[in-house]
Amino acid sequence: MSFWRVLLAIIFPPLAVIGKGCGSILIVFILTCLGWIPGVIAALIILNKQESPYS
Repeated sequence: MSFWRVLLAIIFPPLAVIGKGCGSILIVFILTCLGWIPGVIAALIILNKQESPYS
């Protein structure tokens, strides 16, 4: 997780998870609409999640 992704997750969370898939973007966008802090938390969790080598 790079510094720029974290900064982007704090400023506008849906843009930070743009490379993680459509579902992640949608979830973060909905949470951001409901409140900025839930969107930021969800974006940071999604960015911090490690990719499985078996998928």
